[in-house]
Amino acid sequence: MTGALATSLLVALFVAMALRPPMPRHSSPFNLQFALGWLINEQPFLGLAWLGSGTVPVLGHPQLGRPVWWLVAALTALDVAALARIAWRTRSARPALSAALDGAFGAGSAPGPSLRPWWRIVLVPVVSWRPDVRRVRNRRYGPARRGHRLDVYVSRRHHSRNTPVFVYLHGGGFRMGSKLLGARPLLYRVAARGWVCVSADYRLVGVGYEDQLADARAVLAWARAHASEYGGNPQALFAAGGSAGAHLAATAALSGTRVAGVVGLYGYYGGVGGAGSGPDSPAACIHPGAPPFLLIHGALDTLVLSRDARDFARRLGAVSRRPVVYAELPGTQHNFDFFHSLRCHTVVDAVVRFVELTAEQARL
Repeated sequence: MTGALATSLLVALFVAMALRPPMPRHSSPFNLQFALGWLINEQPFLGLAWLGSGTVPVLGHPQLGRPVWWLVAALTALDVAALARIAWRTRSARPALSAALDGAFGAGSAPGPSLRPWWRIVLVPVVSWRPDVRRVRNRRYGPARRGHRLDVYVSRRHHSRNTPVFVYLHGGGFRMGSKLLGARPLLYRVAARGWVCVSADYRLVGVGYEDQLADARAVLAWARAHASEYGGNPQALFAAGGSAGAHLAATAALSGTRVAGVVGLYGYYGGVGGAGSGPDSPAACIHPGAPPFLLIHGALDTLVLSRDARDFARRLGAVSRRPVVYAELPGTQHNFDFFHSLRCHTVVDAVVRFVELTAEQARL
């Protein structure tokens, strides 16, 4: 009985941190409210499974009739209602993304409906692998033993030429992370469409931002040079990243590396130091010739505050001659592209639509 009570109380704590986390005053690489609330916020079905495994064996014996049983039953009911609320509010991502795309590109630019993989979302949200996508592992793009490796994702079914090339840089506060973390549902899904996708490591230990920015530029140069070998179009090269990776992708694109567009997911765009004579943030190199940007951020992001991302989008949009799409997703935390979820699926729809619209504008 005490185990069931502990489970219901723990789930209640995690749910509370997911529903309404205390917002910090400043952006930071880590905090407790993120650690407690992120997983439940992105995967409420996992929370439901955890709750059920800990309480159902006890709740299945109501004849016990003790006060603790009733307390567990009440807490479990509240937990289930809150988890349902978390799952329901993921639906708000599509209206926010649609409004942002319509606002930047004009009416009719919102992504259309797509088939939702409910079996993945509910049963195997952590599995991104698909049989119709081949991952070419550990291609070297520089001399570092581990920091200069990348993976290429290509379709096994589509062998078309001149498809978009999508390069993703992982997050991790510039000090941790891996090409195997973040955006894997995105990479596998758009690779299955025929895109050439690249997910890259960059140096993390014993280097400064100047070196990491050089790595980001080297990844993009490698992708441009080798895109045609995998069926990609070097002129349709998109730089993307999450958190610190969004920072590197945006800075590279704004400081001389030619790309067709930039996708930043829950990105940090402020200064970092250690840049030597080069820029230390994308905000420091905004200019009118910037490529199109799609910036997607969570309103409940406790690591990188939404006001910081919103300010960067506003400053960039005031200067750039190209579209700057900023979408702030209600009820959304950091790292929302790690697992299959309804929110992540909708974000991928928006990324695909952004690439399509950018390509259409380029042909005009």
